[in-house]
Amino acid sequence: MKSKIVLLGLLLLSLTLSARAARIDTLSVESRKMDRKIPVVVVVPEQALQGKQCPVLYLLHGYGGNEHYWLRIKPELSDMADRDGIMVVCPDGENSWFWDSLKNADSQFETFVSSELVSYIDKHYPTVCDRKGRAITGLSMGGHGGMWLSIRHKDVFGAGGSTSGGLDIRPFPDNWDMKKQLGEMKDNPEAWEQHTVITQLDSLKNGDLALIFDCGENDFFYEVNKAFHEELDKRGIFHDFIVRPGQHNDRYWRNALDYQWVFFRKFFAGYRSRLE
Repeated sequence: MKSKIVLLGLLLLSLTLSARAARIDTLSVESRKMDRKIPVVVVVPEQALQGKQCPVLYLLHGYGGNEHYWLRIKPELSDMADRDGIMVVCPDGENSWFWDSLKNADSQFETFVSSELVSYIDKHYPTVCDRKGRAITGLSMGGHGGMWLSIRHKDVFGAGGSTSGGLDIRPFPDNWDMKKQLGEMKDNPEAWEQHTVITQLDSLKNGDLALIFDCGENDFFYEVNKAFHEELDKRGIFHDFIVRPGQHNDRYWRNALDYQWVFFRKFFAGYRSRLE
């Protein structure tokens, strides 16, 4: 009899835990500007499934990745979302660098992520529909995207981040298909100047955004991240900059997200505390 009671207890515990599991939605979201549908993965925490408004972290992949990349390298994202009541949205950004391409009408991902996707998510899920309830970050190309989109769309995102991000593209004119979006750097220097994160800082004042970025000491993007940090310091713009041993790889990014998650969780908690 005692063993049956124990087994029944374990079964009830299992059912309770499974009932609290986050849901993974795989979507095709319409982009009017590109006239096509874009794949998106959404991690919906249990709190949202119960109808509670949740803040949203937009999480961008790197070059060669897709909407499934973050869940593949960080499968515990679902548990993190459930624990803290944070929704996670991972769009496919192709190899766009999250720009509205000057060369390719089929690659307009700045508009898609900052406007079309945010509008879709707010319409179809119980979100905090305010910049203080939205943050955006990513890795490598997506790190560029996180900073690019947060700085240029401060009305949409209250916090921005980057891990191992290409925060200055100009030292890399022949890499990662950027010329397909902007043209050759030697022929279009102004376009390259205008489409790199570090040149966007004239539009940023201290307090406009909560900012966090990090990079491994052995990463080929380390120097441009360091320069970005120094430029923010020179301008008196508060930010968190983390340097750790590491390279440009999944192992580093899995670890980096834990640090950024705490930063964004505290950012969202500050907004929630003002509502209570």
